[in-house]
Amino acid sequence: MLFATLAVGVLASNLSTATAQSSGFERPPINYMDAPVHDSVAKLNARLASGTAKLDYDEKFGYLQSALQALDVPISSQMLVFSKTSLQLQRISPRRPRAVYFNDDIYVGYCQRGDVLEFAVTDPQQGAVFYTLSQEENEAPTFVRDRGQCLSCHASSRTQNIPGYLVRSVYADGAGRPKLGSGTFTTDHTSPFGERWGGWYVTGTHGDMRHMGNTICIEDETTFDRESGANEIDLDDRIMTENYLSPHSDLVALMVLEHQTQMHNAIAAANYETRQALHQSFQMNELLERPEGTISDSANRRIDATANNVVRYLLMCDEFTLTSPVSGTSDFATEFAARGRRDAKGRSLREFDLQTRLFRYPCSYLIHSDAFAALPKECKSRVMTKLDAILSGRDQSPEFQLLTPELRSEIRDILKSISVTSGAS
Repeated sequence: MLFATLAVGVLASNLSTATAQSSGFERPPINYMDAPVHDSVAKLNARLASGTAKLDYDEKFGYLQSALQALDVPISSQMLVFSKTSLQLQRISPRRPRAVYFNDDIYVGYCQRGDVLEFAVTDPQQGAVFYTLSQEENEAPTFVRDRGQCLSCHASSRTQNIPGYLVRSVYADGAGRPKLGSGTFTTDHTSPFGERWGGWYVTGTHGDMRHMGNTICIEDETTFDRESGANEIDLDDRIMTENYLSPHSDLVALMVLEHQTQMHNAIAAANYETRQALHQSFQMNELLERPEGTISDSANRRIDATANNVVRYLLMCDEFTLTSPVSGTSDFATEFAARGRRDAKGRSLREFDLQTRLFRYPCSYLIHSDAFAALPKECKSRVMTKLDAILSGRDQSPEFQLLTPELRSEIRDILKSISVTSGAS
């Protein structure tokens, strides 16, 4: 819905698969559709209903600016996607891309002349929750929660099999239509640079590395001129940038988005899997007359596996190594880094490297998120135990070999100095 997902034309073929996948989290103990949510959009909706908050309407952008401000989503995070891969695909084209904005927990989609604004927000317990807000002026604007349409794309193996997020890179033609027969890529921090951002505009410099952004396929399914889209610092010759809140589609913001979306999915998947494993184990306790609270061997294995997945994402295992420095064109990197909590030495997990990797300290800042804090204790304790073993040097597994002794020590000191149990930074 918000990111480069599947075109509406193929939704029907995915519907049965999505329904089968969703059946597990629609039942106890998750109850995805029916359990109360406490995400930022739900809280703002409650304030709007009570009259303690309001959204201002703008003739050009509708409720966009006001909603971003109310939800503390920075304009500098703006990225532009021109592939027709969204709820409002008829509003999207290379001349009129969709704008995406985000902070640590919220993703916002805006189309020129769109009927609605699109929101995806992370609830600490339920993971990704999807909403729309009508772009018609209204005395009482209200966010409407999606009742399952979004899950046809946003609950699949691409989102780690839970309601989640994804960034898609596609081969797009001159109208922005994705050539799905040519294949697509779901991208994160491990993705080769050359597979990223097909169907997106990208502003920023990246030396001799080449990506798929800023280009369209003309001659055949997968051939396009990567060189013409490289190291683009403005989009004035491609779109009317005055029709957006910012003229940028920032490269660093795109890289953070890729990491953050799948990190959110890993945390939510661990939450779901742990709750489901415990629920099933406790049910079996009654049938087998085992002591109350007994966690079966199979449940322990499931929790271990999902905790390991969280650790791998937290420490950005298999991160693609940059072969040239990268930089964006907006204030995103500066503003993002400034939001981080710092230890006594002034270090923060939100500091960038951008020379050979994304972050200076490769441990995800989402370890300080409300979603991580809400992990069941049976899972979170294992994550923290595994992290301590790795960062102290006791665990020298090959998958963590890129973490030098110095990096391990620095990350460990930052985590010890800044509590990981107190919620969002």
